[in-house]
Amino acid sequence: MDLGLQGKWALVCGASKGLGLGCATALVQEGVNVLMVARGADALQAAATQLIAGPALSTGATVLFCAQDITTEASRAAVFALRAEFDIVVTNAGGPPTGDFRTWDREAWLKAVDANMLTPIELIKATVDGMAARGFGRIVNITSSAVKAPIDILGLSNGARSGLTGFVAGVARSGLAAQGVTINNLLPGAFNTDRLKATLQGAAIKTGAPLEEVQDKRRQAIPAKRFGTPQEFGAICAFLCSVQAGYITGQNVLADGGAYAGTF
Repeated sequence: MDLGLQGKWALVCGASKGLGLGCATALVQEGVNVLMVARGADALQAAATQLIAGPALSTGATVLFCAQDITTEASRAAVFALRAEFDIVVTNAGGPPTGDFRTWDREAWLKAVDANMLTPIELIKATVDGMAARGFGRIVNITSSAVKAPIDILGLSNGARSGLTGFVAGVARSGLAAQGVTINNLLPGAFNTDRLKATLQGAAIKTGAPLEEVQDKRRQAIPAKRFGTPQEFGAICAFLCSVQAGYITGQNVLADGGAYAGTF
């Protein structure tokens, strides 16, 4: 299927590894020009070099990268100084630490909200009107399956990402869809990333069980009996960005191998 994205420009955050890199890769494979952003300069350069030498060669896509912390105002200004207009924005920031809510102070909560709620809102605010004026736009927020099925040790993430979910539910239906702009949330379950490893390690520490036992128990609880891959996550993201997905907006798209047992 031709997703109709050849020549579009995308901003992909947290793009040096994991799910962000999976999304950047899938978009480049569709001929999308991508500006990759992440905090770690070395990992980001390595990821960009990989895309330039790989899929970008066959699709003709341009790959740029900018090592910045997208959660800060100064870093966002630096990113938009490189390019101000985007057809696609994939928001993504590292999740807050695991732990017990009794140990989190006000600063921990503010940091979580700033990274996982306010930063995506700022990115939407900076790009959505230009998308509407041009008649096409796709915003995909990488959030978490914990928005639908909260995980106790991820309280900071549960709270901050749920706030973003509520915001998107309103703004996605504010008239933007009629101007060709969609905003959706992509909710990953257990994907084989550093974030999952940290979460499982936190669960092992909390329960006192061996890490291998915690990993296997989590895997067996998934109907697919495996963890997801960044590549298949990226493919879902690319479809949500496609011309074919123009009638999908304001949705929470859950990719978790069937782990969430609810109907809605």
